[in-house]
Amino acid sequence: MAIDKIVSDPSLAAVLQVSDQARDQAHDLLQLVARAGEHATPENQAEIAKQQKRLLTSISHLRGLQRNASFAARDTKTQTAERRQDVDRLHLQLQNLYYEQRHLQGEIVACESYDHKYQQLPLIPAEEFLAQNPDRATDDENELMYARIEHERAEREGLEQRRQELLKRKQKLIAENTRRKEDLANLDQNLEKFIDAAKPILQLFEKAP
Repeated sequence: MAIDKIVSDPSLAAVLQVSDQARDQAHDLLQLVARAGEHATPENQAEIAKQQKRLLTSISHLRGLQRNASFAARDTKTQTAERRQDVDRLHLQLQNLYYEQRHLQGEIVACESYDHKYQQLPLIPAEEFLAQNPDRATDDENELMYARIEHERAEREGLEQRRQELLKRKQKLIAENTRRKEDLANLDQNLEKFIDAAKPILQLFEKAP
């Protein structure tokens, strides 16, 4: 592939073009000097001087273009290094984002698989709860779970209150039962005393004719 097909930068293309021109001029000058030989006529010398001037002009132009191309290449290298730093920084940020994403995904999986205590509660089935509370039909999953837990809490508080009432009633019945047992025990003692006291009277009746 020809070099002019590879190089696309305008400044480098200009360097190649002027370089080709200077090469052709130098070739023509050499041929002109060879034809003139040692005994060149004034016309030959004038033509040689003219060609030399053109070649020097092309070389001077080529040097300027080469200097500009060198500066442009230096600037390009600097810009490339800066862009490479930007790419490296963005790549590092991307890697950090990937790491954070994996970390968050792991946290999400851990949260989803965590054995929450509320999942072990004997809650009323969702269908039954919605049948009893149709106004909750538009709740999302979290709102519905919270409402079912609140329902369970209210039910347990009611049952606990009922249990406390029954416990007080039981204690009252136990106390009353104990009191009655004591009354019966006292009654037995009094009855035995009465029987003991009545024995002499019974014996008198038994002796009577």
